[in-house]
Amino acid sequence: MNPTTDPARGRTPGPERTTLLVIAKEPVPGRVKTRLTPPFTPAEAAELAEAALADTLAAVARTPAARRVLVLDGRPGPWLPPGFEVIPQRPGTLDLRLAAAFEACTGPALLIGMDTPQVTPELLQVDWSAHDAWFGPAVDGGFWALGLAVPDPALLRGVPMSVPETGAVQYERLRAAGLRIGRLPVLRDVDTAEDARLVAAEAPEGSFAARLAVRR
Repeated sequence: MNPTTDPARGRTPGPERTTLLVIAKEPVPGRVKTRLTPPFTPAEAAELAEAALADTLAAVARTPAARRVLVLDGRPGPWLPPGFEVIPQRPGTLDLRLAAAFEACTGPALLIGMDTPQVTPELLQVDWSAHDAWFGPAVDGGFWALGLAVPDPALLRGVPMSVPETGAVQYERLRAAGLRIGRLPVLRDVDTAEDARLVAAEAPEGSFAARLAVRR
């Protein structure tokens, strides 16, 4: 059987059969976006993180999906729109936390983080008809999106995270598994003040850009 075939329906799953996962931290000062300090204070950095998360969740909320799941380190706040399940992140290193997020899925799933507020519903509507995996590389060498038609946590365990070769190692894991990989556009994560400026320019109508304009 083709690995992208939906056995329950006997056809290839579309976007409406996909689980969209967002892995995030509660935007608490001193715990998020610490590389924005300086020039921003910890409180200002947390406000920017909250705006980035809000924009990300809004894009996911507008995307056709079977489930929308927030995999959260912390507690939900007023930034969480309706229509999301919230599950806690498991303890451990980031590779284990990402692997555990996929363990919560029984069908095709696409995982993104909270650091790309410029993401759009169009980017998230992936087609599984010719792909077993989707990979969204990030400017810094990591990745902003990872999709698996058949979630396999082993594909993430042991991948070194938050280093320049993270994306290359993760992509090679997918390739070595014999998966047909679709490539999403390269996006920039918000890590530094310069990243924040460039990302806000890409999505000037979003909450993140508006928050940054107030803080500059």
